[in-house]
Amino acid sequence: MADKRLRKRQRDLENAPCYDSWREIAAELDRLEGLEDWRADDTSDDYDYLLIKERLAEMRALRQAGAVRHLAFTLNEGLHGNIGNIANPALHGVARCGTKFLIESYVEEVARCIDYISAGDFPDFPLAEKVRFLKRTGTVFGRSGLMLSGGASLGMFHLGVVKALFENGLLPRVLSGSSAGSIIAAMACVRDDEQLPAIFQRDGVHLDAFQRVSLRGVLSGGSVMEGDALASCLQRNIGEASFEQAFDATRRMLGITVSPAEVNQQGRLLNYLTAPHVLINSAVLASCAIPGVFPSVMLRARDFNGDEVPYMPAKRWVDGTLSADLPMLRLARMHNVNHYIVSQTNPHVVPFLRERERLQRGVVPWLRELAASSGQNALKVTRKHLGAGNAVLAQAYGIVRQKYSGDVTVFPKHSPRQLIRMLSNPTAEEIDAYIREGERATWPRMARIHTQTRISRALEDATARLKTHAPERGSRTRALRAASTSRAR
Repeated sequence: MADKRLRKRQRDLENAPCYDSWREIAAELDRLEGLEDWRADDTSDDYDYLLIKERLAEMRALRQAGAVRHLAFTLNEGLHGNIGNIANPALHGVARCGTKFLIESYVEEVARCIDYISAGDFPDFPLAEKVRFLKRTGTVFGRSGLMLSGGASLGMFHLGVVKALFENGLLPRVLSGSSAGSIIAAMACVRDDEQLPAIFQRDGVHLDAFQRVSLRGVLSGGSVMEGDALASCLQRNIGEASFEQAFDATRRMLGITVSPAEVNQQGRLLNYLTAPHVLINSAVLASCAIPGVFPSVMLRARDFNGDEVPYMPAKRWVDGTLSADLPMLRLARMHNVNHYIVSQTNPHVVPFLRERERLQRGVVPWLRELAASSGQNALKVTRKHLGAGNAVLAQAYGIVRQKYSGDVTVFPKHSPRQLIRMLSNPTAEEIDAYIREGERATWPRMARIHTQTRISRALEDATARLKTHAPERGSRTRALRAASTSRAR
């Protein structure tokens, strides 16, 4: 009887209509399978539970005693994302609804302490010290970023991932995208929180990007698809904002990867720091320019007077996946990202991710890693002897040597129909299906994302609160100084 109920609830989980329903069923399954007992048991060889328990008790005692300076000192001394190995994947793939209760309690207490320090009024811990504390702690701890891969129309799956994260308050401020992923990342970053839900509606996305050229055009050496059709599609979905304008409007940090069409050039991550005046729609157009499918692209930007002008007119750019599908190192350097949530839809990558998830241990992953490294070395030797200037070999080497997963990786189950139609315009029904699939694939990762991003989100929220109050206090100080000067006169 118990087995029958278990099987029924497992079917219910697969068909859950929303995340709240999914989580309720998942919690029941965790209880039925004894996984809640595992969560309640602090002990494990997979992390230093004694250290976590000790720090949790110390922080809680200091907060309750109101010892704010001592508490800030304690947080500064030992706060990092994997203290005691609490980010160990072995701790986040057992239960459906979370990890050890001790780890969750520790993370929540850290967030509570950050809120307490930033929101409280302490005579011995003034605003300047709060700002210094948050800046230092935030720099050390880092932040999360969402990275959306390429995959042509398969990339509509990213919409569901973004929707699930946004609706649960887990969408990072840093988003990067390449190829198809750049479309979704850009759409999210040019819209504020009030505007963003519109793109999850049936008529919120307009994707008539794939329009084939004539046979004569293909035979004459042109691309298979019309670049103007894609440009018109992006104009409609993204608008004409530059990277800097989008950041100023939404405070989201968008990064778009583009690859050089020629040899002896490096791929670039375009954002509000590296290319503030470049038009986002032109960057996305370049990132989507799959060689042979779409023509290469010259970027566009705004000059000092606000007029639209060519950007590096002698250079052409193509699909961002060729050089950096997931630009982790660049995001780390520019935005202090050290935790990566990846939505991966590339058809040449997803089968390996699914197999790796199925075979977490054993010889097969080891053999795959060996094969991958052998492939990289083979391409490296080939480039050496045939010439590093060979564009095809350079692009192949760039694809093989990349890392395609993150700390948390979400990926779909590609159907044969999806693969066949990946270079076709998706219908409204297909976009709805992609969104549902993206949401459902994200739900099982939600608890892990919540736990692993809780502290960085608390730091960002606290910093934003202080930035809101700081100008008011600064204005008050300037007004008092002006009044004092006036009286002195």
